[in-house]
Amino acid sequence: MDILRTPEDRFTNLPDYPFSPHYLTINDRQEDVAVRIHCIDEGNSASQTVLMLHGEPSWSFLYRKMVEPFVQAGYRVIAPDLPGFGKSDKTGKRTDYTYARHVAWLQDWLRAMDLNDIVLICQDWGGLIGMRLIADEPDRFARVVTTNTMLPTGDHGPGEAFLQWQKFSQEVPVFPAGQIVSKGTVNQLSDAVIAAYDAPFPDESYKEAARQFPLLVPITPNDPESQANRDAWKALMRFTKPWLCAFGDSDPITAGGAPVIRKLVPGCQGQPHTTLRGGGHFIQEDCGLELSRVVLEWLKVT
Repeated sequence: MDILRTPEDRFTNLPDYPFSPHYLTINDRQEDVAVRIHCIDEGNSASQTVLMLHGEPSWSFLYRKMVEPFVQAGYRVIAPDLPGFGKSDKTGKRTDYTYARHVAWLQDWLRAMDLNDIVLICQDWGGLIGMRLIADEPDRFARVVTTNTMLPTGDHGPGEAFLQWQKFSQEVPVFPAGQIVSKGTVNQLSDAVIAAYDAPFPDESYKEAARQFPLLVPITPNDPESQANRDAWKALMRFTKPWLCAFGDSDPITAGGAPVIRKLVPGCQGQPHTTLRGGGHFIQEDCGLELSRVVLEWLKVT
C-alpha cells in the first residue's frame, strides 16, 4: 500500500478553518503500513467529547461552523478526516479502500485516542462507519445524532438518485469534489469554500477514495459488507441510549433513512426528532449553526 500525503501548503488560508492540526498514526491490520489520521481537536480535553464524522467527498472542513458552538458550550470537539480525505493519509490504489478497512481504521484510531462517553454526530459515510462503531463498541457512546445518513444492507433498492450519483462518480473524467459538495447544498457556496473542498486533492491520484466510496455502499443483498451491516443492526436494535435524527428537508439520497432509524433503534423513542428546513445533503453547510443549536438544546434535556 503506497501512502500519499497532501502537501500542507494546500491547506493555507482556508475560510473559517483556524484549527491547529492534530495527527495520530495507526497501523493497518492487513499490511505493515502506518496510516496517519488528522483531526480537529478543540476544547477542554477533560470535557465530554463530541465526535463529528464526515462523509464523501468532504472532510473535517465540513464541520467548521459547528466546532465553536460546542466548545463554547463546554464540550471537547473532535472531527477526524477519514483516510483518503482531508489532511489524512491517502493511497494511490483504489482497491486499498474497502468498507471493512475503513471501519477498522476508525476503530483503531478511536481506541488509540481512548475516547469514551462520546456524543456522535455523523453524516453520509460518517454514519455508515459510525453506526458500525456503535454496534461494535456501544459502551463508548453516550448519545448519537444521525443526519442525512443510513446503514444500508442492500436488501432494499438504493433509489434512482443514488444510482445516478454512483454512475456519475465513475464516469466523470475529473472528479470535482468541491462542485459535488456545492451541488449537494441548498445555499450557494463561495469559490473559496469550493476550493477548500478541493484542497485535499492536488490531482486525480489523490482521489481514489472519493472515486471508490460510491461503489462500497451495499446496494445488493450479497454485497461484501451486507451481512456485517445486518449484524450491526441487531446490535443497534438493542441500543437504548438517547438517539436523535436531524435530517435536512432537501436531500433526495438519504431522506428515507430517518424513518428506518427511528423505527428500529430503541434510543430514538420519545426523542424530539427534527427536519431542518433548507438543509441539503451537506446539511452542515446549509444549517450548521441551526444543527448545533438543535443538538445542544437536546443535550441539555437528555
